[in-house]
Amino acid sequence: MTTPASLAQSQRPAGLSAGMTFLMAAACGLIAANLYYTQPLAGPIALDIGLPAEATGLIVTVTQIGYGLGLLLLVPLGDLLENRRLIVTMISLVTLALIAAGLSTTPGPFLTASLAIGLGSVAVQMIVPFAANLAPDAVRGRVVGNIMSGLMVGIMMARPIAGLIAGVSSWHTVFYVSAIVMVGLGALLWTQLPTRMPAAGRLSYGQLLKSMAQLLATQPVLQRRAAYQACQFAAFSLFWTVTPLYLAGPSFGLGHNGIALFALAGVAGAIASPIAGRLSDKGLVRPATAFGLVSVAAAFLMTQISEGSTFALTFLTLAAILLDFGVTMTLVTGQRSIYELGADLRSRLNGLFMAIFFTGGAIGSALGAWAFASGGWWLASMIGLALPATAFAIFLTETRSERCSES
Repeated sequence: MTTPASLAQSQRPAGLSAGMTFLMAAACGLIAANLYYTQPLAGPIALDIGLPAEATGLIVTVTQIGYGLGLLLLVPLGDLLENRRLIVTMISLVTLALIAAGLSTTPGPFLTASLAIGLGSVAVQMIVPFAANLAPDAVRGRVVGNIMSGLMVGIMMARPIAGLIAGVSSWHTVFYVSAIVMVGLGALLWTQLPTRMPAAGRLSYGQLLKSMAQLLATQPVLQRRAAYQACQFAAFSLFWTVTPLYLAGPSFGLGHNGIALFALAGVAGAIASPIAGRLSDKGLVRPATAFGLVSVAAAFLMTQISEGSTFALTFLTLAAILLDFGVTMTLVTGQRSIYELGADLRSRLNGLFMAIFFTGGAIGSALGAWAFASGGWWLASMIGLALPATAFAIFLTETRSERCSES
């Protein structure tokens, strides 16, 4: 007898080729970049569209809110609908939103378009569990790590690319260029991705959402991993929202190109993704997680050494690399852990994990802009330090059974 589960299995390729892994990693990076183009451009965009200075953080926060809503309401559809069609549909949405953002001249239309960019960009979190389902069990961590390395490169490259394009043209051009890239990417994925009809295809949408509440209430691994990463990403978003303002201020006086080069250094942190994946496959999830949490805390401490000098800029750059490394490390180990909770649950688990994760990021962006305006870099960095410290304190309370479930 043919069941939905057996049908899904028969449609699944035996593995994931290197070429397909690279395509998925590149797609994740290009799509995720749309969430971060505004970070180094928040000041100029706010000035151009007439947004008050104290509300500048909304430019980043609204996009992340849209992303969070998409994670809760759209990503779970990966357990219900054919995956390739769903991914390409989301890319089409983000393309239209990018064009709308580029055309905007006032706060209302721009923030609405930003919300839609966040919603459409959840295609990334449909691709990652798709890849996890295609990968053999023994190398799932490695595959997830490789895919996430593409995502993290996209996130980290978005800031310098946006700054460089804006430096030679305008912030409007950043959105237009990305829209063109999305059109080409959507066409490529439509022709290259395999089709996959999930085993949960008989659930209604309401049942799918109800099951997510049950998962969140009953899965301690999901609860803990989401809490760790919410703190980590809040610190990450705070850092990358505030540092362009800090570097452009009187302490350093850098322009668009200088800030772009600084952001480029953070790309080095993406090397953590494949490392974390391999450590996870070897059962070293817990030490890798601890290292990631401590790295982010240490990064904020490094920024306190001095201010305004070449020495200070060097340490700030090293801190950016270490911070990105730590956040990536805990992200990959977290995803590897939750994917082991059930193959037919991965889109829902990933949606919940990422929704909580990006809620932390939205809070971090808004909090960072407020802290910098109120108390400068010192206040912002102390809040940044407190976030991974809180996650580490929670990490220390793991029970023995919880540790065994992740090994």
